[in-house]
Amino acid sequence: MAAAVSARLCRLAERTAVGVSARPRPGVPPPERRRFISSTARSDLHFRLDEQTAHSSLDLFKKNTGVIYRMLGLDPSHVRDNPARFRDWAVVFGDEKINGGRHYWEVTVKKSQEFRLGVAEALMSREDCVGTNSCSWVFGFAQRRWFAMTNKKVVPVKLVGKPDRIGILIDYEAGILGLVDVEKRAIIHTIRVRFKDALCPAFGLWDGELLTHSGLEEPDGLK
Repeated sequence: MAAAVSARLCRLAERTAVGVSARPRPGVPPPERRRFISSTARSDLHFRLDEQTAHSSLDLFKKNTGVIYRMLGLDPSHVRDNPARFRDWAVVFGDEKINGGRHYWEVTVKKSQEFRLGVAEALMSREDCVGTNSCSWVFGFAQRRWFAMTNKKVVPVKLVGKPDRIGILIDYEAGILGLVDVEKRAIIHTIRVRFKDALCPAFGLWDGELLTHSGLEEPDGLK
């Protein structure tokens, strides 16, 4: 029931584009497994999904590279308490930090009609949903439409259907987060922002499943 309420509230956030405070929640340490990626012009980023951050409605599988949404999920009281875990929103972070460089990964979407893909500051408040504050930047799909969401604003993304596989490109120094059409090898939409703090790959999921593919080389022609 808590997961269903969370999903409805997050959908409301999409319609109103009104988020809560972007100030990091005190005492939210990054998981011990995370390490910084050195700042380079291009670097292949390898990450898995971090179980320590995963909401109780999300199950990780395939060696923590995939996530599936369970409507009922686990009883939050039965989930190991961790200040890094999302309690109110169906969100999970990747287990690597990004503080520089240019990185690319892809996501396979299965049976999902509502999800978000992007990045967020590692110390983002776990009381927020990705895309509803000023320290997370995502591309979302809901009601058969794509949108970009950041800084409490929702921008429609046109000329894209619902592909089975989508790419995410980030250039930290250039301040670019791109949604990539994998088949056409083209950037569909770009979010521009001045990144200041360490970031993590971020995912929100309210049905179906997502499978991440990291450690990939950036396709040619995405400059």
